[in-house]
Amino acid sequence: MNDSQRRLGGYAATMGLYAVVVAAVALLSRVTDRRLPRAMTVPELITTAAAAHKLSRTVTKAAVTRPVRAPFTEEVGTGGPGEVMERPKGQQGIQHTIGELLSCPFCFDVWAVTALTVGHVFAPRTTRLVADGMTALVGADFLHLAYAKAQQLAEG
Repeated sequence: MNDSQRRLGGYAATMGLYAVVVAAVALLSRVTDRRLPRAMTVPELITTAAAAHKLSRTVTKAAVTRPVRAPFTEEVGTGGPGEVMERPKGQQGIQHTIGELLSCPFCFDVWAVTALTVGHVFAPRTTRLVADGMTALVGADFLHLAYAKAQQLAEG
């Protein structure tokens, strides 16, 4: 078995876990007679997208969440403000795959959107509150960056 095939095993395990989680949630919604929404409204889609973005950046890049990622990643430098750049530990297997998931905001977005979507079904008020808070943080982040840029322009 070559390195590429061994690496696929970790990806397959992660995809399998995701499928099991989604299937369990679907079964639980049926057993508890939860009605799935037909669709999100445009404002809900925008809020969910912004919240997933912020949740994903926080989990995968924030310096403060580094202890969560440490068993699976190693630091390789600094990123944006308050962020670190990391790479997965190991070359293959589940540790490497989880390291990729926890260091890649694009990869983690699928899990973040899934969690928020499940939250809309099982705990809509709490999920809305969390999503609104995360969306407000996205706005605050952009205001911090705009302020810093304005300071640079004023000095320069």
